[in-house]
Amino acid sequence: MTSEQTTDHEQHAAFARVGSAYYPVLVAVFTALVIISNVTATKGVAFGPIITDGGFIVFPLTYVIGDVLSEVYGFKAARRAIFTGFAMNALAALAFWITIYLPAADFYANQEHFENVVGAYTQLIVAGLAGFIVGQTLNAWAVVAIKERTKEKHLWARLIGSTFVGQLGDTVVFCAIAASAIGINTFGDFAVYTALGWLYKTAIEVVMLPVTYRVIAFIKRREPTYHPVF
Repeated sequence: MTSEQTTDHEQHAAFARVGSAYYPVLVAVFTALVIISNVTATKGVAFGPIITDGGFIVFPLTYVIGDVLSEVYGFKAARRAIFTGFAMNALAALAFWITIYLPAADFYANQEHFENVVGAYTQLIVAGLAGFIVGQTLNAWAVVAIKERTKEKHLWARLIGSTFVGQLGDTVVFCAIAASAIGINTFGDFAVYTALGWLYKTAIEVVMLPVTYRVIAFIKRREPTYHPVF
């Protein structure tokens, strides 16, 4: 190996190729979580003065998977997963709208309710996709940018730093578009909705750090193309 190749090897962090069995499974879980969270987000939820939506149940897990993808496979592979999630959500919205215009069976009595849910879902899809692309892109970029400096050290800094940046971008964009779809019409409620969403999703990721650590370590050990650089 030449000195130039050695220097280049020392400067760049290690990432695995996407050809193994683990990458498509992570992308499938990632995409399913995004679709599920967009459906559950059609319901506004209130815990006393705390206002949120049903998406809070599983959506933070998309960032856990996003961190794993970015840490193990790099920015381009994480971006591919983001675009896959985007495409599948758009397909879900299209399928729902086509279903609205299909002739209803005589015994089907929920057409109006279905239309209301799909209408809210579509607005949330737009909000979710906009926030999703902004947040996940910032999240993946932050993980990879920090890793280029720290290599295999300070994983906690990559995961927490990317969470703060990605969740902030995602939450602000999503809430700005989605608020009216779940009935939030005042600035005070919007501010609570946005702040709570960011704090909650960030806190969940911090709490999930031990799990994220173990998943990342598990995949790194089993990816034959992953060669850590310290």
